Amino acid sequence: MTFADSVVKSKKTAAAHQGTTLALAKFIAGLKSEDIPVSTRSVVVKALIDGIGCGLYGLLTPWAKIIHEFALEQGGPQESSLWAAGGRKVSAMNAALAAGTAIHSFEVDDHCRAKTHPGAPVISAAVALGEREGISGAKLLTAITAGYETMIRICLAANPGVVRMRGWHSTGTGGTFGAAAAASVILGLNAETTASALGLAGTQSAGLYAFSADGAMSKRLHPGRAAESGIMAALLAARGFHGPRFVLEAEDGGFFGAFSDETCITEVTAGLGSEWRTDGVCFKPYACCGSNHSSIDATLSIMAEQKLKPGDVDHVVTGVSRIVETQTGFVYRPTTVLNAQMSQRYNIAVAMLDKQAYLEQFTEERIKEREVCELASRIKVEVDPEMDAVYPKLYAGKITVVTKGGQRITKRVDYSKGMPENPMDKEDIERKFLSLAGTAIGREQAESLLAEVNRAIDSESINPLAQALGRCRLSGHMQS
Repeated sequence: MTFADSVVKSKKTAAAHQGTTLALAKFIAGLKSEDIPVSTRSVVVKALIDGIGCGLYGLLTPWAKIIHEFALEQGGPQESSLWAAGGRKVSAMNAALAAGTAIHSFEVDDHCRAKTHPGAPVISAAVALGEREGISGAKLLTAITAGYETMIRICLAANPGVVRMRGWHSTGTGGTFGAAAAASVILGLNAETTASALGLAGTQSAGLYAFSADGAMSKRLHPGRAAESGIMAALLAARGFHGPRFVLEAEDGGFFGAFSDETCITEVTAGLGSEWRTDGVCFKPYACCGSNHSSIDATLSIMAEQKLKPGDVDHVVTGVSRIVETQTGFVYRPTTVLNAQMSQRYNIAVAMLDKQAYLEQFTEERIKEREVCELASRIKVEVDPEMDAVYPKLYAGKITVVTKGGQRITKRVDYSKGMPENPMDKEDIERKFLSLAGTAIGREQAESLLAEVNRAIDSESINPLAQALGRCRLSGHMQS
C-alpha cells in the first residue's frame, strides 16, 4: 500500500465512524443507576473501597505529599475536602488532582486489560465533584461506572499494546476521558454538552512513559492531572465552551489517529449499555505492576508446591509477552521504589524470599538489600511466543525454576489473583482497605471510614463520606 492509499483508507475509516464520540456521549448522558447490572455495581463498589484505601496509603509517599501540599497551596473555592487534611477544603479540581495522584502512588490500585488504571482518575474526580454537587450514593456509583466504561473502552479501541510501545501511559491519556464522563454525569449534562466535555478532555490527554528510565515521580501524577483536567472539561462544557465533538474519530488530530496506528474504533460502542467493560477490572493483591502478577503467582505456587527455599534455586527463567518484556524485563538496579515495582526480576526475587510482594517488600531499604538484589540477578526474562500470542487478552506468565540440583519446574498462570476470572471478593477488598488505610490513619479510623464508605453507597448524600475523608489525620509512615 502506498502512502496515498493509506491516506485514502484513513479518510474512509474516519468517515465510516463519524459520530462515535456523540454515541458514547449519549450513553453517558442517558445512564441511570437502574441501568447498571448488579454484577457491575458490585465491581464499582469494590473499586470505590479499594481506591480510597489506596489513596490513603498513597498519602504517605513523598510524591503524593508534594502534590497534596501543592493542592492546598493552590486552594481555590472551598468546594471539596482534601483527603487527610484536617477538614480543609480546596477547589474540586485541586482535590481531584491530589486524590488521583495519591490513589496511584504505590502501584496497588486497580487496573484492566486495557493497560490502564481507571480508579485513580475516575474515583478521585467523582468524589471531589460529587461533594461539590452534594450527590447521592447512587449518583456516585453511576458516575464512576460511566467513567470506567468510557476510559476502558477508549483505551481498548486505541490498541493498548501499540499505545504502550509508542511511549504513552494510557492512565494519563485515557484518564481525562474517564474523569470527564464521571463529571458529566454528576453535572447532569445532555449528550451534546457531554460530547463537548469529552472533546475538551481529549485535547488535554497526556502521559509519557519516560518515567521508566529513572523511576521518576511523573507516573504518579498522570491520573491526578487527568482527574483535574476531566473536571475542568465538564465544567467548561457546562458553561458553553465548545470542545471538539468528534475528538475520537476526527481525521485530522483525532485521539485515535494521534495515539495509535492500529485502532479498533468499534470497541468504543460495541455492546454499549449491554456489555459492561467495567466487569473486567482487576484488583491488586501485590503492590507492583499488574503485568507481573501472574509471574508472582506462578513463583509462589512453585515454591510452595515443591517446598523449595530460596537457597535451593540456581536461576529462574520467566516467559512473558514482548510488551511486558519491554515494560518490566529490564536489568534490575536498586534505584527507586517505582523501579522495583515495575521490575519483573525484583518482583519474582522478593516473592521467593518473602512469600509476598506487598507493602513491606517495596521500601527504600528492602529494594537495596543484598540478598534480593543477588537473587534478582539470577532471573532471566525472555519473550515467550505462547505468552506473546495471548497478550493482552491474557496477562499470562510462565516461570521455570531451575534448582541447584538440576531440577526444572515450570508453571504457567493465565489468571492471577484479582482478575475477574480469579477474583478478590468484597471481603478481600475490605481486608486490603484496612491494611492500607490502617497503616496510614490507624486501625480505629480505618474501620470507621470503611463503615462510612459502605453507608454512602445507599445514602442520599456522599458528603458525610467526603468530609470524613477530609477529617482523617495521617498517623502512619511508609513501612521500613
